[in-house]
Amino acid sequence: MLTSKQRAFLRGLANTLPVTQQIGKEGVTEAVIRQVEQELQAKELMKLKVLVSSLLTPRQASDRLCQALDAQPVQCIGNKLVLYKSNPKKPEIVLPKER
Repeated sequence: MLTSKQRAFLRGLANTLPVTQQIGKEGVTEAVIRQVEQELQAKELMKLKVLVSSLLTPRQASDRLCQALDAQPVQCIGNKLVLYKSNPKKPEIVLPKER
């Protein structure tokens, strides 16, 4: 579970990230889960967009992806969402510690 300080840190990093994955009317499929998993392993932090034609809200898509991938939700604003999952073998992002 991320603390509010860690979430704020990750939101700052995600601010400049481009949207790399879109979720369409099919919703969260196995193919989407595989692609998101590969990107999270490589970069640990990613931004997704839920298209208007999707039957899911960004919050629902975030919850389903987080549950399937054991990832952490960082942010859901409008039709965009940000996910984080630390790479256990080679972490690139160092989160601030709790006080």
